[in-house]
Amino acid sequence: MRRFTGDRLLVATHNSGKLEEIAALLQPYGITCVSAGEMGLPEPEETETTFVGNARIKAHAAAKATGLPALADDSGIEVDGLGGAPGVYTADWAMTPNGRDFVQAMSRTWAELETVSAPYPRRARFRATMVLAWPDGHDEVFEGKVEGQVVWPTRGRQGHGYDPMFQPDGHEITFAEMDPAEKNRISHRADAFRKLSAAFGGKE
Repeated sequence: MRRFTGDRLLVATHNSGKLEEIAALLQPYGITCVSAGEMGLPEPEETETTFVGNARIKAHAAAKATGLPALADDSGIEVDGLGGAPGVYTADWAMTPNGRDFVQAMSRTWAELETVSAPYPRRARFRATMVLAWPDGHDEVFEGKVEGQVVWPTRGRQGHGYDPMFQPDGHEITFAEMDPAEKNRISHRADAFRKLSAAFGGKE
């Protein structure tokens, strides 16, 4: 695995919350993070059908445009009773003319499970794929997941996205009912980041 040896990393996102989360995780390594949004980069079209494919598009576009190593992630929820949907289209299911509405997305997910009479427990998992790309075209891929089930009605006010309907294995509460620090400790992104940290001199 190629190691990251610089002190400045481009995070290929226009989401300030995601930038803050990643910057905090990398702070112990003395790495300064800057976002694609801050650099004025356009958001590339995500045309792949896999998490790793879309993360690669974002990471390589940012690295090529700036000459900096770039980190991108793509994530979503897979529901077994829907054949793995929404998967890479998780954010698309939430899209409305006025922006993203995850209440709508969760309602659609449960309605479709009811339509096909999916058996209980209704198994699901969150997946996160992180790609670290260099300007010379090399990349390293780190994948994480957390297994659980989707529940209805939704519960909790913490978190974001599908968190109110996702109950991770080993817990009786949803991600949205969980203390954010506990959720961040067991989440799909944390799983991927533990593997990614090896590229920055940490241990898996």
